[in-house]
Amino acid sequence: MSLAESIPRDWAAVLGEAMAAPSFAELETFVARERARGEVYPPADKVFASLRLTPFAKVRAVILGQDPYHGPCEAQGLAFSVAEGRPRPPSLHNILAEWARDLERPMPSGGSLEAWARHGVLLLNAVLTVRRDKAWSHAHPGWNHFNAAILSAVNAKREPVAFLLWGRRAQDAGTELDAARHIIIRSSHPSGRSARRSCGDSPAFVGSAPFSRANAELARRHRPPVNWDL
Repeated sequence: MSLAESIPRDWAAVLGEAMAAPSFAELETFVARERARGEVYPPADKVFASLRLTPFAKVRAVILGQDPYHGPCEAQGLAFSVAEGRPRPPSLHNILAEWARDLERPMPSGGSLEAWARHGVLLLNAVLTVRRDKAWSHAHPGWNHFNAAILSAVNAKREPVAFLLWGRRAQDAGTELDAARHIIIRSSHPSGRSARRSCGDSPAFVGSAPFSRANAELARRHRPPVNWDL
């Protein structure tokens, strides 16, 4: 199945122009060639898991990641998330620790964020595929164009969406978001080296309480909260 054929229909309806662009055809060729030469993560049927689990009409919040985990059996097509039973990478551990502090919950035993995706949180990586053991190996221009189109489509929604932008890359990707209509929550990246440091004019991730802040802003705009249960 090609990349285009695996995009859910509801998302394809708002991404038609991006899918018809030459950059997307070049991206499809690139990913197919990479899979022919070796292991690529996530598996082909999970590349667009974030879109499949979070239908366009149900997007309530967006969390932007970087590229998929590049170790075996880790990436599942959702930013920061790992399959149940897999060790939690440092960034994910810090996210869950902040979630537990912020919402006063016990630390979860696993590392899957699939429940968030099903509750309307779009867990979108900047790059959706990667070669085994080679971080950023698939930083193809086609992914930049395609993901910019995803953000543009969500940005065009009339109802407010909470964008949690962690780190410089995520914040740079969100420069065109409508801050008057949507909720923009910035902090440093949750990685081990950055989580406790501020990022420009953004606070450190640790202690930033992004989950409760997102829901407080939604309540202020008379919108229901995001269900952050795991």
